[in-house]
Amino acid sequence: MVFGVPRRRALTQAVATVGAVLLLASCSTSGSSGADKDSAECAPYKKWAQDSDATVTAYSSIRDVEADRLEESWKQFEDCTGITIEHEGSGEFEAQLNVRVDGGNAPDLAFFPQPGLLASLAKAGKVKPAPAAVETSAKANYSADWINYGTVDGKFYAAPLGANVKSFVWYSPKTFKDKGYTIPTTWAEMIALSDKIAATGEKPWCAGIESGDATGWPATDWLEDVLLRTGTPEDYDKWVKHEIPFNSPQISAGLDEVGKILKNPKYVNGGYGDSKSIVTTSFQEGGLPILENKCTLHRQASFYGAQWPEGTKVSQDGDVYAFYLPPIDASKGKPVLGAGEFVGAFSDKPAVQAVQEYLSTPEWANSRAKIGDGGWISANKGLDVNNLKSPIDKLSVEILRDPKAVFRFDGSDQMPGSVGAGSFWKAMVAWLNGGTTKSALDSVEKSWPK
Repeated sequence: MVFGVPRRRALTQAVATVGAVLLLASCSTSGSSGADKDSAECAPYKKWAQDSDATVTAYSSIRDVEADRLEESWKQFEDCTGITIEHEGSGEFEAQLNVRVDGGNAPDLAFFPQPGLLASLAKAGKVKPAPAAVETSAKANYSADWINYGTVDGKFYAAPLGANVKSFVWYSPKTFKDKGYTIPTTWAEMIALSDKIAATGEKPWCAGIESGDATGWPATDWLEDVLLRTGTPEDYDKWVKHEIPFNSPQISAGLDEVGKILKNPKYVNGGYGDSKSIVTTSFQEGGLPILENKCTLHRQASFYGAQWPEGTKVSQDGDVYAFYLPPIDASKGKPVLGAGEFVGAFSDKPAVQAVQEYLSTPEWANSRAKIGDGGWISANKGLDVNNLKSPIDKLSVEILRDPKAVFRFDGSDQMPGSVGAGSFWKAMVAWLNGGTTKSALDSVEKSWPK
């Protein structure tokens, strides 16, 4: 879909004419003023109903089937309020959002995967502070940590939307059973398993980090997950805030640890080629060789559950499943890397604020959870896990709600946009293409805004 072009929901003239009375009696029309906003079906949305039809544009990195599910999740809201949400998902979201904002073509709403990018635009006065109703709703439905990620210099700008857990390794339960492999519970056990597989002549790991203008982000996740396991949560926080240099010894050691897997010719890239093929293999296709027994392990987030081909069974006894990426030092607890999106506004029109508030509610979270066959979760306290379809999604929510887990948000997403969605990605690409740990980390350190 082209940005700014309305989604067209076709109703034939015959249906529009013959069924007019029926349509008026229900909330099934698409955000039109013909919907009966006083019906029982529309009662939950009455507070957001508009006196006249309105259109709200939204821009995000969510696309393909996930974008279709997102649009389906708010359809009844549209039907009952008279607000049409025109959503565009783009693989170039991070780069193009700045272009559109600077060019005076900002969307009404943006779903930010990077709190750092949100902060940069908020500090520049581009993003509108969230209205009181949105802040009240968000604080009632999310933990303080999640609220903090949408807060800039003490002012609340954006409520959370979706969430994910990144500390997972995908595998084939059937392959594990047939070959007698066991789920590793420590990092040492995982490396031992990798060595065992490699000894058979197979490549145990597969990976892909190509993602259009965002190429490189999956590799930054690898480093972040490892840093949570080699250091303390406090060290991680200092790194994210640049209170310790990007090229400090502990960060170098962490990247070297990642290299023991991603740059190990005996380990990668199962089904695709050598380690350099990781750069040219798309994120979406990175783990697919598991289904063809061309690789065994693929580290990727819970949302990768939506990337498997249609018909793939995701469960403990299915075609694919995932286990928690184990700790390096179990005495340091259960580190968990995660992320999500935040709804920021470039407009304060009443219809825009209505959409912001609705998307912060348990009602929307549960509506979204019921759609599709998995690959989506939320940190919303009102989310009913019984509405989630995938075992991975249910496990992810359990992990997010586990008081023993040491949760940290994706580090690159919290950094200034020019770093977290720029130089850091590029450095990881250069590193996988044969660059050294020192040159990669030095380049990011030099790029950090003064």
